[in-house]
Amino acid sequence: MPSELKVQSLDRAFDILELLGDGPNGCSLIQISETLNLPKSTVHRLIGVLMQREFVRKSEDTGRYRLGPGIIALSSNYLNTLELKTESSPAMDELSVTTGNIVFLAIRQDDQMVYVDSKEQINSLRKYAIVGQRKPLFCTSLGKSLLMGLTEEEIRSLLAQEKFEKRGPNTHSNIESLLQDIRECKRRGWTLDDQEAEPAINCVSAPIYDYRGQVIAAVSTSWVLAQHPEMSPETMSILVMKCAQNISYNMGYTGKSIRNI
Repeated sequence: MPSELKVQSLDRAFDILELLGDGPNGCSLIQISETLNLPKSTVHRLIGVLMQREFVRKSEDTGRYRLGPGIIALSSNYLNTLELKTESSPAMDELSVTTGNIVFLAIRQDDQMVYVDSKEQINSLRKYAIVGQRKPLFCTSLGKSLLMGLTEEEIRSLLAQEKFEKRGPNTHSNIESLLQDIRECKRRGWTLDDQEAEPAINCVSAPIYDYRGQVIAAVSTSWVLAQHPEMSPETMSILVMKCAQNISYNMGYTGKSIRNI
């Protein structure tokens, strides 16, 4: 077979896999043929090869084709090599350069958020001092981004013992106020700490998703209000969300969250 035809066959095989990946109920041979505008004989031949590799399976009940376990075995090799800090680093560097601000990466451990990395434009011992520090979820933009992966019932249970200690002029004083904030955060896709964790500081964050569509971390940037009056949360949110999306993609996220966020 000429090399051009081999490439064409490979391209068509990937088209079939992508089509089956988008259809939870599977597809018949005719549906695949019509959707991809391919001859049925070509689809049948390619499907046969994919089934031999267990990338595709045929349902005995419906006769429809679906993705097979070979896909899991293949993708697991990639997923097992993913490491959050490594995959986050380039996007965090870009965000820090673009904004000129410090950028933080955090995860949730029980009812607190933990800094796991930071980036800034000047060499500073602060980078190493911040890593490992813990802060409450309810008053930080990072914490609220991490809460975006939970239902309201789960948030209530998680923060049942939280005292909602006042840390800044706009700190949430109770769970109802926080939940109202989280609803708005889920609607727009990013969170804001408007002098909630400490006075005179604004911080914008967005959640990071993994291949399952679950929130596994959050990234943020913060600035001193008096030093940067030109910066607005809305402007920063666009850059932070782009950063979070890039990291999520690197972590295997396809844009299909399993939660209603």
